Amino acid sequence: MIVDELVRNGVHHAVLCPGSRNAPLSFALHQAEQKGLLSVHVRIDERSAGFLALGLAKTGTPAVVTCTSGTAVANLHPAVIEAQLTNVPLIALTADRPVDLYRTGASQTINQYDLLGIPTLHMPEGGGEAVTRSLICRAIAADGPSHVNVPFRPPLTPSDDEWPASGRGAWTETDRAFAVETRASELPARTLVLLGDDRPERLLAASRLGWPVIAEPTAPGGLRHGSLLLNAGLPEHLRPEAVLVVGRVTLSRGQQTLLGATPIVHAVGDQAQWPDVPFSATRASTWLPEPAALDGEWTQAWQRAVKDVGVAVDDLLDATPWPTGLHVARDLVQGMPSGSLLFVGSSNPIRDVDFAAERRSDVAVHANRGAAGIDGSVSTALGLAFVHDGPAYALMGDLTFLHDSNGLLADRRPDLTIVVLNDDGGGIFSLLEQGAPEYDGSFERIFGTPHGTDLTALCAGYRIPHSIVDDQEEFRSAIAAPKGLQVVEVQAKRDELRALHQRLKATVSTVFTR
Repeated sequence: MIVDELVRNGVHHAVLCPGSRNAPLSFALHQAEQKGLLSVHVRIDERSAGFLALGLAKTGTPAVVTCTSGTAVANLHPAVIEAQLTNVPLIALTADRPVDLYRTGASQTINQYDLLGIPTLHMPEGGGEAVTRSLICRAIAADGPSHVNVPFRPPLTPSDDEWPASGRGAWTETDRAFAVETRASELPARTLVLLGDDRPERLLAASRLGWPVIAEPTAPGGLRHGSLLLNAGLPEHLRPEAVLVVGRVTLSRGQQTLLGATPIVHAVGDQAQWPDVPFSATRASTWLPEPAALDGEWTQAWQRAVKDVGVAVDDLLDATPWPTGLHVARDLVQGMPSGSLLFVGSSNPIRDVDFAAERRSDVAVHANRGAAGIDGSVSTALGLAFVHDGPAYALMGDLTFLHDSNGLLADRRPDLTIVVLNDDGGGIFSLLEQGAPEYDGSFERIFGTPHGTDLTALCAGYRIPHSIVDDQEEFRSAIAAPKGLQVVEVQAKRDELRALHQRLKATVSTVFTR
């Protein structure tokens, strides 16, 4: 009944981690797959399984991950955190021991109530059809992830294979649609819009309001190199009188500086969780303000500025030896076929895309920006590739790739090209305070952390096609016709990364002093 109700509620994908206590769910999921009702993905690592389900659910259709009791459940927590912060309908369907075994020393028995940081829907033993199906519908209706905990007693193997009789659809019909509300506002004509991580419908509506837009890579629209302008320091003629913030903007320190220096900041978010990291919001709402007036001359000045900056940035990169992360991000986004999907890992890759890549309306960009961790990136990208109808790519650093290399251990493989920029360690730290020359004595040991891992050998162990590209043309050729699951490695150096970004910032500043 549990699996049948999931199917009736439109669940198409389930990720299964083998275990004893969840054996009844495993048998039922396998039977559903045999009937052609859903697709089952088998993973042996619960953390990777959770992020695979996250990727499967990122486009808005609920996906399920199921595991056995005990610490297996705890390993789902990172993916659930990410889903909670980004409203992804991930359903954690966890098996449990009967509650009377709590605190008895029984094997693989822990208190699983609210273990994942969200309220637990506990399936009572012998609850009957109405309770069982209704609780699944409640999980489907949740705004974001949900946790359904199911206790099982032996026997854990089925006594028969009878499938519930077909009949009505979902026990309780639920509507997951999100309505975008707009209202008249008093924001001035020179208002700048910042778009971060939020509901796609609201982001799309905000990008069309008419004000200049600076969007993070996962948001639609936006002016290319807009974040670079903020990081380099806006010239006076481009400064806004107000800023409209929609969603969580977390990539650029320049964004936070701008918010702290602007007298009017309207933050748009869900209920009490409005985006306001510098605590500068003068108004918060769940609705979008409509412009009463627009300053066409000021908007055109913004467009000219980003065009001039774009020429200067391309000239800088063309004069810089290939490859750097900025080169790879620019060339990847430029070279992907129309209709592609791109998942971008945290740390430098997402910022490289933000700083250097063009904005393409025909490419869908995703990232785990809820908690902005590097964990689970390979698995999330795989999940997205499974549900995307078209070429799929992922861009990530070597540490991000290694952190979820278990994600490559898959029973089925989608068409996905994973581009790994391997600079042998934590390149992001080179650009932060601890990367300054005065900390050279300790940097490599505690921040750079070179690992020396042979990615060719690692991929061979997982039987994943792998190639190392050495020049720009070879890279463009490697990403041109994606087929199957493959890893394309680009080896770079970290020692000149800080100097390159300093030249980048200086280049942008110079554009406005000519």
